[in-house]
Amino acid sequence: MACAQAMALRSPTLHFSCLAPRITSAILHSSRFSQTPPCQPKLVFSPGRVRGNSISSRVFSVRAQGDEEAAAKVAAANVDTGAPTIFDKIVSREIPATVVYETEKVLAFRDINPQAPVHVVLIPKKRDGLTQLSKASEGNKDVLGELLFAAKVVAEQEGLEKGFRVVINDGPDGCQSVYHLHLHLMGGRQLKWPPG
Repeated sequence: MACAQAMALRSPTLHFSCLAPRITSAILHSSRFSQTPPCQPKLVFSPGRVRGNSISSRVFSVRAQGDEEAAAKVAAANVDTGAPTIFDKIVSREIPATVVYETEKVLAFRDINPQAPVHVVLIPKKRDGLTQLSKASEGNKDVLGELLFAAKVVAEQEGLEKGFRVVINDGPDGCQSVYHLHLHLMGGRQLKWPPG
């Protein structure tokens, strides 16, 4: 019903979070996870502003609490399979992405479910076992430095001179849903503290 309300208000964007409860439920009901009952996400309506065609209209953005937590738990169960992640497929161009920065070691692209006006994901092009920050070793110092420097460059490119935030989710309690180390660069609005 929340998505229908957003569509009725002719919102220029329909957030992925409207679909996330259905997707998460489908994942949890797959044969491998059938023993785990799906969580019942709580829908939260928060008033927001969307600008389109220079007209500002009042809309409601919908966020399903519990979706990211459920997705993180499912992802954690599959972390050691060695299968290519969605990020590996973006690097190999099997899955399209809006790339904003690229070097020999780092790829940066726009998040498909942005949490701020600027929300860019930065990843090492080669996972090489670096699934999460807590798994980093001495040999990963170079790529970790490259990722942070790339975040600074992208922030400059995106005009975030007033400030930005870099986030690394680690493990299920950190709400990591893709086990390929990645940084979230967010800005373009006043960010709140504490996060999460």
